Amino acid sequence: MWLNLIFIVIGVILVLWGADRLTDGAVAIAEKLNMPQIVIGLTVVALGTSMPELCVSLVSALKGTADLAVGNVVGSNIYNALLIVGAAAVVSPMTILTSTVKKDIPFALFASILLMGMCYLGGDISRIEAIVLFILFLVFMYYTVLGAKGSHAEEPSIKKNYTGIKATLYILLGLACLIAGSNFFVNGATEIAQLLGVSEAVIGLTIVAGGTSLPELATSVVSAYKGQSGIAIGNVLGSNVFNILMILGITGTISPLQIEGITFVDYGVMAISMLLLWCFSYTKFKIERWEGFLLLAVFFAYIGWLIANAI
Repeated sequence: MWLNLIFIVIGVILVLWGADRLTDGAVAIAEKLNMPQIVIGLTVVALGTSMPELCVSLVSALKGTADLAVGNVVGSNIYNALLIVGAAAVVSPMTILTSTVKKDIPFALFASILLMGMCYLGGDISRIEAIVLFILFLVFMYYTVLGAKGSHAEEPSIKKNYTGIKATLYILLGLACLIAGSNFFVNGATEIAQLLGVSEAVIGLTIVAGGTSLPELATSVVSAYKGQSGIAIGNVLGSNVFNILMILGITGTISPLQIEGITFVDYGVMAISMLLLWCFSYTKFKIERWEGFLLLAVFFAYIGWLIANAI
């Protein structure tokens, strides 16, 4: 028990430190490439912080546990939109770019609804459907990079006088710490849950999804604290799109996914969380502190319902 608690503490420390390095490196790269923070957040940072979900889902699919693979993605997206954006907004109200409200959030919402249709109505993700998901991911990446110049003017300039090599090393070191820290956290927390007799369903939908979302949580909260809302919100939206379109696209192409244990409530909360995020952002192009508290309240209500029904 004590050894696992130490693993959890080490994991949290690594994740927080890694998020700090990753944020600084990403901002420096954005400046050198003359690209807005939102694009870096939607691409480089989102890809890096989605690595834990990719590893867990891919291994789960190859082992024949499709529910864990899809459940990890659904759970992680709920954590991202409710817990992470909520916590980041409570730390510091987040300014949202017009392009993000008009294009990025609607695309993430569309991806959530599409996944709900495939999994809940169809009952599986076939290889053809997985390929469609991955093609949509490539389309999203293309338009994200294409629209980079349009959103740059809306963003405050934050100077990081790092060399290209130093900024790249910060990103790589940050990603390594995020992934290693997440593994420490998930392994330690899972062992403790099993020792306490918590069911596998609760472990998968809460601890595993929460643990693989730690990089997004740390990166977004640190970015919000530093006043870099573009990185913070871009990381969340990018990760949600990456989770559904890239991760399940790759996973389902390698091994078609038969879904059984995930409920309509789980898919519904995932879609509603993105809808809430869109509504809050659309009003004043800003997520206020009280809206962050509301997102957190919805998140904890869902987790409470999940535990009550899974035990």
